[in-house]
Amino acid sequence: MTVTANPLDRQASVALAAGDDASASFRAAYENRYTWDPGFAGYRGSCSWQEGERLLRGQFVVGADLKAQVEGIDDEEVHKAIAGQLWEVAIHRVRRPFEQTHGENSFTAGDTDAVGTEIIVGGKAAGDRYRIKNDVVTMVHRHIHGTVVTIFTESTTDTGCGYLSHTYTSRYSDPASGAPRGGINHFEDRFAPLGEGGPWVLVERTVLSQPLDDGPASEVRFRFQDLEALG
Repeated sequence: MTVTANPLDRQASVALAAGDDASASFRAAYENRYTWDPGFAGYRGSCSWQEGERLLRGQFVVGADLKAQVEGIDDEEVHKAIAGQLWEVAIHRVRRPFEQTHGENSFTAGDTDAVGTEIIVGGKAAGDRYRIKNDVVTMVHRHIHGTVVTIFTESTTDTGCGYLSHTYTSRYSDPASGAPRGGINHFEDRFAPLGEGGPWVLVERTVLSQPLDDGPASEVRFRFQDLEALG
């Protein structure tokens, strides 16, 4: 596994000035994300959830439909959390043509800072924003189901067939006022290929949650082991 310490440190490939049509640059970053081949039948393995000294173990299967079945864990919340993490990862591995996802949108360059060049979305998804740098989407600011999620990617994993986010943060906020809805979550993901050349799947995810108030942070670790492809 090759981890790029910081995608922002590499030399920029394409310079965009504010107001430029950024469609080609955003498309290059979109298509540089790692996705599974359409024929991937899914995989299975063992799973665990740990918070502090508490550790629960079970088994899971992710089918071709991307739905996760988790067994051996009776705690309903933990069961739901493991299934949710597996689904969240899998849904981002679906390969959809750029035109299918963004065909009704336009993309205009905004300012450029240390995170990357701002991409202002018009059309169907007007109000959404991204930042890109070196064919990596380094920031996502999207309106989803009446809330706004903002994600900053800090480092990536290079699979040789696209990148995966390695460390990143996420936060939800009110779309009208911008006030935060909850604290910041810090993620660290480790991926590995099931076989030579892939498909790449999640083997560990650590989530450090910092609350809005002065309460203590919490850390949860998900592990996925003994992995094998289906079919």
